[in-house]
Amino acid sequence: MKPRRFMPSGPLRGTIRVPGDKSISHRSIMLGTLAVGETRVTGLLEGEDVLSTAAAMRAMGASVERIGDGEWAVHGVGVGALLQPQAALDMGNSGTSTRLLMGLVASHPISATFIGDASLSKRPMGRVIEPLGRMGAAFEASEGGRLPLTVRGALPAVPIEYRLPVASAQVKSAVLLAALNTPGVTTVIEPVPTRDHSERMLRGFGADLSVEVEADGTRVIRLAGEAELKPQTIEVPGDPSSAAFFIVAALIIPGSELTIENVGLNPTRAGLIEVLRQMGGQITEVDRREVGGEPVADLIVRHSALKGIEVDPAIVPSMVDEFPVLFVAAALAEGTTITTGLEELRVKESDRISVMAVALTGAGARVTEAADGLTIEGTGGEPLRGTSNSRTKTHLDHRIAMSMAVAGLASRDGVEIDDTRPIATSFPMFEALLDGLAG
Repeated sequence: MKPRRFMPSGPLRGTIRVPGDKSISHRSIMLGTLAVGETRVTGLLEGEDVLSTAAAMRAMGASVERIGDGEWAVHGVGVGALLQPQAALDMGNSGTSTRLLMGLVASHPISATFIGDASLSKRPMGRVIEPLGRMGAAFEASEGGRLPLTVRGALPAVPIEYRLPVASAQVKSAVLLAALNTPGVTTVIEPVPTRDHSERMLRGFGADLSVEVEADGTRVIRLAGEAELKPQTIEVPGDPSSAAFFIVAALIIPGSELTIENVGLNPTRAGLIEVLRQMGGQITEVDRREVGGEPVADLIVRHSALKGIEVDPAIVPSMVDEFPVLFVAAALAEGTTITTGLEELRVKESDRISVMAVALTGAGARVTEAADGLTIEGTGGEPLRGTSNSRTKTHLDHRIAMSMAVAGLASRDGVEIDDTRPIATSFPMFEALLDGLAG
């Protein structure tokens, strides 16, 4: 355990740059492994989750080397040429690595055993096992479809048409990655759009992939297998999920004006910014541009008097990871914020609905928990009480830890969290950046 009390802060002012996008970082290493030749990546997120992906790709034959700060070179083996790993693949805390790599292995003639930390080992993998099993892969999983889990790939795998039963970019991506080495056309039908980094990047690497949007918004994604991917040069934009903590902190701390450079604004990821603007948040985009097929801008965020709203559940997939810190913003807003449609949050690194309800209540917020979300009565901009003589339990969840750190900055007594170590899974420099602004 590494506890820390996050104390009330003066205005946050200055310019920062957050780490590279985690979703794009994972995929750049995976797709670089499946391309023949050298893929160069700059701005890679060097958190523990992405390093787990890099280690797994090395175990299956790729050369993945760090050249400099955030700069990596991947020498790939090509689609169909993954090697049998000699030991279990340790995924640490990374659900993304696990689910996407299960897809990769599913259509190669190898088997791989996935293991992870205590938190990851509680997370169900059944929603990925089901479609990959239909493609021909075989699985031996622990009780409840959990890790440790062994995948035996099928050669040839069978192309399928798969309608996603729940909105999940990870399930979609696992099926598309399996499809790369599957003869014929694999189709994924997505009734509710989710983050589309896989589609954008697969196309960028040369996969034969098409997306058709039907009248009701359903996306039909088709990928022709036995692909030949070409190496790329990738500049990873800043992670909007990491920027979220600083956006909210600047909005709720009086006198703040913060510039966050190079933030990825992919519309399937930028829901939080839209919701915060609906609440009255002043977030200005400057120098909007496109980097590697992804929209990017610098954001100027100013302290704002936020108002509670009812969050449209249709926006959930585009901000599913940002709800913990949105709950903090809601706790400082004027009036009531109602969130629904958040069942997915109960199967993240922790049950983020319950854990945030307990954490915010402990810090003095007024929170009511429902099966699919929280209702939060805001303070109208008054600081939260904080936790004077208790520790907030983060349940090994990096986003809970960072969200409650932000709550501490906007409290009277500060907020002590029980363990800051999980923050390193996604944002190793979080505390140093925060201290530099709040100092």
